Amino acid sequence: MSGRIVVAGASLGGLRAAEQLRAAGWAGGVTVVGDEPHPPYNRPPLSKEVLAGAVPFTSLALTPKASVADVEWRLGTKAVAARLAERTVELDDGSVLPYDGLVVATGMRPRRLRCPGPLAGRHTVRTIDDARGLREELTRPGVRVVVVGAGFIGCEVAATAVGLGAAEVTVVDPLPLPMAGPLGEMLARVLLARHEQRGVSFVLGSGVTGFEGGGRVTGVVLSDGSVLPADVVVESVGSVANTEWLDGNGLDLSDGVLTDQHLRVGGRPEVVAVGDVARFPNARYDGVPRRVEHWSVPADSARHAAKVLVGGDAGVAPFAPLPTFWSDQHDFRLQSFGAPALGLGDVRVLDGDISGDVLVGYHRDGRLVGVVALGGPSAARAAARYRADLLKQPALTSQGASS
Repeated sequence: MSGRIVVAGASLGGLRAAEQLRAAGWAGGVTVVGDEPHPPYNRPPLSKEVLAGAVPFTSLALTPKASVADVEWRLGTKAVAARLAERTVELDDGSVLPYDGLVVATGMRPRRLRCPGPLAGRHTVRTIDDARGLREELTRPGVRVVVVGAGFIGCEVAATAVGLGAAEVTVVDPLPLPMAGPLGEMLARVLLARHEQRGVSFVLGSGVTGFEGGGRVTGVVLSDGSVLPADVVVESVGSVANTEWLDGNGLDLSDGVLTDQHLRVGGRPEVVAVGDVARFPNARYDGVPRRVEHWSVPADSARHAAKVLVGGDAGVAPFAPLPTFWSDQHDFRLQSFGAPALGLGDVRVLDGDISGDVLVGYHRDGRLVGVVALGGPSAARAAARYRADLLKQPALTSQGASS
């Protein structure tokens, strides 16, 4: 392959894709397109250290490797359409970029609640601008905060709001426990108790049907008709993959971009997908394609996709990453390696005690598929000791789904 590769998406996945294309030997042109005006930056601190004011927003910027100094960056410009048969990408400024290779790295955006009521005072946390606006609100004296959604971002924002001195912090979720999906019932109950001990209130098993207020939100209407007073609402109710620009190309976009076991899209050797937007089969576990929104996936997928895009897949093993996530909440950390959600039917304490620092293992068919540590540094170190063991396990399948 020669000519130009277009990378659609200028966040972590896009940056790592550009770097890995050079590492794979691509000497041609590379153009990276991104809808945000900011150069690539690190998103995880947005709901934690940066939102809390512990570190400045300027600390988020990622430092590109010297190998991508000649890459063209088209920031503040969104990809709005692609014609894969013609090998072109159209941007929102009307320009059309021809390509010889395409990397789909457009990521995701927060899902929003479609409920009646005012929009002012309602926030999501995905971008630098989101976090700046939310921080201004959370630092107001006596602020009452309602977080809708008890997943990673929701729990992190709730913990940060308590740390900033919010008068009230309440988390609402239709499920019976916070983060039960990725953690399972045992750790979810422990997490709930630790949040409550630190001042977070929960309304679980209840949905949101609307918002009260004139020009600005003053209350959150629950499914039972009751109302939670609120000065600030944070919506953390999942994500939507940014795939609309790929419509009309015969692709499976039902949940992100379906890829094969080498991250190729639509059976096209010149198109790959990386990061949050890619729905891929992980050969380490099974052939079921899934999107994985963990910080480690953009780099891992970019490395594999770039190698395949530049040199083909001859002699290349199927993509089989070991997902990694961490989440800092209050004074404790959740640290995970592997895929705990695949082993929720067999959860065992591997080290420590559930009332303190604890390491939990998740098993499927008797095989350890993931670990999660909850607590301080010693718990995180215990989880890290299992990382090598998980990496040594042979892949269960070499057969991926076709795209």
